[in-house]
Amino acid sequence: MNDANEARNRLLNGWQLSKMYTFEVAARHESFALAAEELSLSPSAVSHRINLLEEELGIQLFVRSHRKVELTPEGKRVWWTLKSSLDTLNQEILDIKNQALSGTLTVYSRPSIAQCWLVPMLGDFTRRYPSISLTVLTGNDYVNMQRTGVDLALYFDDTPPNHLAHHFLMDEDILPVCSPEYAQEHALLQNQDNLRHCTLLHDRQAWSNDSGTDEWLSWAQHFGVNMPPSSGIGFDRSDLAIIAAMNHVGVAMGRKRLVQKRLARGELIAPFGGKTLKCHQHYYVSTLSGRQWPKIDAFIGWLKAQV
Repeated sequence: MNDANEARNRLLNGWQLSKMYTFEVAARHESFALAAEELSLSPSAVSHRINLLEEELGIQLFVRSHRKVELTPEGKRVWWTLKSSLDTLNQEILDIKNQALSGTLTVYSRPSIAQCWLVPMLGDFTRRYPSISLTVLTGNDYVNMQRTGVDLALYFDDTPPNHLAHHFLMDEDILPVCSPEYAQEHALLQNQDNLRHCTLLHDRQAWSNDSGTDEWLSWAQHFGVNMPPSSGIGFDRSDLAIIAAMNHVGVAMGRKRLVQKRLARGELIAPFGGKTLKCHQHYYVSTLSGRQWPKIDAFIGWLKAQV
């Protein structure tokens, strides 16, 4: 009886820690065969290690049946504690490795922000921080930063996810834009009533996966403009609507921050002058909470300086 109690209360030792790795893989797959593939062992060797670990711990970790294994309630508790400990350890190692202004930095951005604002300026960042290797990814979804290895994400919205840290970047105004030729053809200059004869170009994912025609509707309502009977042409990126406008397809609702260079070059014009509408949404940078690495801080500081 004393020997049983002693085995039950014995603390985890180095030999058992080595078997814990086998347990972690087997628990993750809920399969000794798949664990054996990952560990380059035979299924019987995996089973033997788990049996030894259960004997040494005095805890049954798996329920074995003919074709599969399942974690016991006690096994689930050990698995979640082990997984949490590994996540904490991995995060600590990442933090140690990223205390210098060097290494890789992965940035995720909405496509239009990357195309029209971020990417043209990146040469300045690489000149300032030559030891940081940048990777830029784009998409319209809210990315899972923990799973994808993304360090920073640039969004345009008014309700950022509350589980991340956020840094305000800049606000935005919207205004109709088109090519000079399209404005002349449709007699648009200072004549917003002629919009009813135009093709409107929409970013249907302006700040969510289904913002639809909200940009145009909010602008038209604010300035008392009647929308055309047709809903026009929709895109999943603001920059695609702008490219269509530059090619005389119709009138796009432009974000001033993203179109100001094209307006300055005369590739686009604002046919109704200064009739701009301030957006409820704004640009911001998101990072994982607590990830205050020098290279992340450097990139955020650089972004704010560009604004």
